Amino acid sequence: MLMFLLRRFGIMVLTALCLTFIVFFLTNLTPNLEKLARSEGSVRMSDEQVTSWLAQNGYAQPLVVRYGEWLGVMPGWTVSGAEGVTGRCIDSATPAEAAPRFCGIIQGDWGQSSVFKRPVSEILGRALGATGWLMLWVMIVMVPSALALGVLAGMREGSRTDRVLSTVAIATTATPEYVSGVIFIVIFASATAGVSPMLAEMGWIEGRTLFQGTATSAMDNITFWNFGLPVITVALYGMGYIARMTRASMTEVMTAQYIRTARLKGVRFRDVVIRHALRNALIAPFTVIMLQFPWLLNGVVIVETLFNYKGFGWTLVQGAGNNDIELLLACSVVAVIVVLVTQLISDIGYALLNPRIRIS
Repeated sequence: MLMFLLRRFGIMVLTALCLTFIVFFLTNLTPNLEKLARSEGSVRMSDEQVTSWLAQNGYAQPLVVRYGEWLGVMPGWTVSGAEGVTGRCIDSATPAEAAPRFCGIIQGDWGQSSVFKRPVSEILGRALGATGWLMLWVMIVMVPSALALGVLAGMREGSRTDRVLSTVAIATTATPEYVSGVIFIVIFASATAGVSPMLAEMGWIEGRTLFQGTATSAMDNITFWNFGLPVITVALYGMGYIARMTRASMTEVMTAQYIRTARLKGVRFRDVVIRHALRNALIAPFTVIMLQFPWLLNGVVIVETLFNYKGFGWTLVQGAGNNDIELLLACSVVAVIVVLVTQLISDIGYALLNPRIRIS
């Protein structure tokens, strides 16, 4: 197991370097750098002025050198001019003589956001905290509901219950978040349509809408009414996929020989399911559940933008829309780490849950 972990860790590091270099290359293309120069300097800058601005800010160096500086494995650039010495590791609060030589991702320096004018680490920390709460409640709602649907459908393959639950699972998976989110807003968060006007006329709700159509207030105070719709929107899409995988695994287990033997011995059907079938049926869905975390990072981009919830997805959209290179690179690092770590946990957990799997 130790050698397996060491090999996987080495592969993870190599994969992370390759993926971040690709993102670094794409975000540092010449059109993006020219757009950054004009947004930071002046829109009316000439081509010569753009070239001078890029040289003064360290963008004229080779791509590999700048990637090493961004990682923190190469010394940060410095430029001497009429205003003194400037550089990547030099700021207004630190003189050039006391500035560190290395200041990259490894040293904890994520750079400065060109849009929000604040350190990227501060912006990303708040965004990840907000998205963490969203993902936590999504998993709390999605996983038990999906497992229950899948187990109930798989227990009675071909029955009416199986057909109804399978149809529900397929419908939820086939409905994108931007469709279900808009439908939920119209039904539950509109003052002119849906159920809110009827409930308001009956006096059952105090405000004009049952749920809030925006989750901005949930950044400071999470309540059921301002956080329910985003959670349900994200959970609904992933619920169907997990339920279908659980149903397929449960169906396979229920036809196994040891289940038939237990039934022939007179063991109650409930005990057969709980004691014998359920544990083995949940091995495959465990891997699917762990792989939902990378998918959630993609799903929250749509939902957070739709409900104006300023988490990781919203921050990523703002960085991409405003050509914030440092913020985009930081978001890519977080996404790569989440994907690689969850895949490693999935492999280890699958090997521990399934005795037939052996790590050579």
